[in-house]
Amino acid sequence: VTQLNMGDIIDVYPYEGVIKAHGSDTVLSTFKLKTDVILDEVRAGGRVPLIIGRALTSWAREAMEMSPSTVFRATSADAPKAAGYTLAQKMVAKASGLPGVLPGMYVEPKMTTVGSQDTTGPMTRDELKDLACLGFSADLVMQSFC
Repeated sequence: VTQLNMGDIIDVYPYEGVIKAHGSDTVLSTFKLKTDVILDEVRAGGRVPLIIGRALTSWAREAMEMSPSTVFRATSADAPKAAGYTLAQKMVAKASGLPGVLPGMYVEPKMTTVGSQDTTGPMTRDELKDLACLGFSADLVMQSFC
């Protein structure tokens, strides 16, 4: 980025990973995306809209007995660790349909349980409403008032 200056007009090519001076082939800088999924995030308008869109698409295709969508980029599964996975890595992986997860991987685990403890009922209810969370798609939702 040392060749970039204030006021420069540039062209960013995210698929190639280069930044060029506008109107020329002069490469000012190169970069590598940590994950290709970020391109879907930008196209969807953010990570949350992407997650919601993937889930809705998946549920609709399952209901219509269609194969999984190829519209979204698949996360690249890294080679398994030789030393094995921690319990936390195994738990997240199981919820994501993978054998294991590694730091830096993008996964969307399926939540089947939502738990909340040591809360005050009305306050938590109001906070969830403020977040537009009027319901959970999890099979089990438990709130204890300890």
